[in-house]
Amino acid sequence: MHTKNTTAKATKTAQSTTQTTAKKQQVDHKNKTVISSSAGTSPSDDFDIIVKTDKNIKSVSKSADPTHLYFTEKDLSRILSNLDTLRDDVYPVPADQEDQPKKSQPFPSVCLIGLGRCGSNIALDVASLVHSARNYYLNEFHNEMKKAKEREGSSLKWIKRSLKLQDKKSDKPVFLIEPLVMLGDLDKDIEGRIRYSSQNYDKNFLDEYNKLKIMDLSEVHAGGAGNAPILGQYLAKMILNKETEHFSNPDWQFIHSYLIDSCGIKANQSRLYFYIFSAGGGTGSGMASEFGLAQQYSYMSKTFEIRSEKEIATHGQNFVFEPIFTSGICILPNINDPSVEVSEALHINAGRLLCKYLAEEWDFSYNLENEKEHVDGQAPYRIRPWNAMMLISNDIMRYAEESDTNGDIKYIDVNTMEKHANQYISQQIFNILTAQAVTTDYDDNYFRRAGIDIGETIRLDANDLFMSLAGPVAIAYAESVVADSPSVADEQKQPSFNGEKVALDVDDLFFRSIDLPHFNNTTQAIEGVSLLPIESEQYRAALGKYKTSGFDAKHLNDLHFFKNCSSIVSIISLPKDYKLSYMDLNKLKMHLNNLFPNTTLKRYALVIGASANLSLTTLIAKSPCLSDDFLTLIVSYIKRCFAKEEYRFDDSLDIAIIDFIKAPEFDESKLEAMLIEHENPAKILDTNWYAIKPMYEKKYRELVRDNKKFVSINDIRLTINSVKKSIHYLREIYRHRISKTQVISLNKKPTKPAKPTS
Repeated sequence: MHTKNTTAKATKTAQSTTQTTAKKQQVDHKNKTVISSSAGTSPSDDFDIIVKTDKNIKSVSKSADPTHLYFTEKDLSRILSNLDTLRDDVYPVPADQEDQPKKSQPFPSVCLIGLGRCGSNIALDVASLVHSARNYYLNEFHNEMKKAKEREGSSLKWIKRSLKLQDKKSDKPVFLIEPLVMLGDLDKDIEGRIRYSSQNYDKNFLDEYNKLKIMDLSEVHAGGAGNAPILGQYLAKMILNKETEHFSNPDWQFIHSYLIDSCGIKANQSRLYFYIFSAGGGTGSGMASEFGLAQQYSYMSKTFEIRSEKEIATHGQNFVFEPIFTSGICILPNINDPSVEVSEALHINAGRLLCKYLAEEWDFSYNLENEKEHVDGQAPYRIRPWNAMMLISNDIMRYAEESDTNGDIKYIDVNTMEKHANQYISQQIFNILTAQAVTTDYDDNYFRRAGIDIGETIRLDANDLFMSLAGPVAIAYAESVVADSPSVADEQKQPSFNGEKVALDVDDLFFRSIDLPHFNNTTQAIEGVSLLPIESEQYRAALGKYKTSGFDAKHLNDLHFFKNCSSIVSIISLPKDYKLSYMDLNKLKMHLNNLFPNTTLKRYALVIGASANLSLTTLIAKSPCLSDDFLTLIVSYIKRCFAKEEYRFDDSLDIAIIDFIKAPEFDESKLEAMLIEHENPAKILDTNWYAIKPMYEKKYRELVRDNKKFVSINDIRLTINSVKKSIHYLREIYRHRISKTQVISLNKKPTKPAKPTS
């Protein structure tokens, strides 16, 4: 009777819609103890489990956070079998080779996961570009590409010009890899939409690109997330908590084993994962971080699991193979464009994602509370959705359109800005995909003369990115046309291009990479910084002073975007036959040192043969969270979904949060006086929230039949603790400084007489 009553009470509590702080209870029938844990916390919140007995109360450690209930396949044999099935589908054996011994093919080192309408379209675009380029160079299908001029988008024009696809006499092969591409959307007919979108590509693209897989999740939900990230997140929890064998779509278990169950093992060679999504929507914004957390949860849980020698010998596998690097590629909505009316909900949605991400980053990277030892001597392992999150603003893409029309434009279509953002993202992903080459054309002396340690030169493999990038990341990008370098015997001759002398202007290249976004008419590339450090007109004025002063960094390096940057990765991609002067490389390093005075880590990647143009990509870590756009989105979310009534409509909360970031001490009680305990989704979904909540929870119970894995939608609401942790993270980055190394010597004479000792 005791057991029955306790179970009924737990069920009733989980179904309650009015209770703000739920309690999950489980009954240990053997010891008759009740285990309870506070709910309503964000997925990364650290809390103890209290074991209540009749005799005593003691705190014990959780071996794994109960809020992370993601299904992970434990049977290694089944995982390997699923991977083999997917591999056979990705690398089908040609009909004329079926009788020959089968050759095992490794998975591509890079995987793109496009979620939501925006993310899946961009991932599809990148896959088409890479496929078209390989199709041209490798002549895989012995057909020359035929494409109507009117159907060619700007991304395709850029890629053709960058790779010189239109130059039939070109003998400069470009190193390319084809990524595995996963497309997912809460849409009943995602495959139909993808097929419709692919009409702009090669007519046989979908049939020929076997590395593209569609995650059909319509059996869980077929109507989208209604532009509400909390619904997208909840639906993602249903998908990821349900056992894969219970899905009617047979492909899902193979994709799940590849994407989540097998990360880091020898049988899965993919090491770079890029999640592409729009922050302002519901599906991508809600699902992306949940998928990332599930992947990290599986990877970390296997990292802490020590397998027996017999089991490892049987399968020849080890889950701690090498690190994986995962990154979100997040498209932020328009904020400050007077010519475009944008729904405020897009700002709220993006702010929720950023707030959630910063809270998880704080717990993962800086929260000292997580270092405390627990009773059983173990601390719960930490997870975050991605190693880094690259930020690309839709808002600033209007400047690219303005530059392309010489400023003669008043109103810019939102779809046009989205197209520019998609091209910009495609460029960056494409460059990352091609940047797998090893630096072999330069010796130690070359880097030494440039003032760079050869140990700092990297290629973009998972290990180096894993160590170099964390937190929010912005991108600075520019490229230039260069000609082949002269022979060694004629080094003084100037390179030429189409009969004209071409000289690389490193100063101009670097300036264009940090400029407001603009079109490069020569290369058809969109250049500039992906997230503006400050308001556009102020930044334009600061850039003007920087340029007219002969690139004196004092006009820019006091901006928090540059001053508080903790690490950068600068990637220089060169044509195969072009030699970059060490003087130019040294000048580039000088610009980086002057503009980013407080970086503790600078890495340089020199990639040869990745494109026909010289390009410069700089990844700026952590400090982008101090930019105007980033702070505006977070505060808009807090104000709408957390603020008490008297603080929702004036600027008192805006001013207070700036003060919280800048103040020597963070007085959390002042924040608590202004905010409610949990986010209020009704502020986005209006009164529909009270109809949606029981409907979605019923769907959860029917899809995930294990009552122990039930999660109320109340439990995934962000709490005031998430806001506090976000502010703590912003405070940490705001205070980032370094002190120059000073020589310490015992041989120096003291400048002051030493005090006599007693």
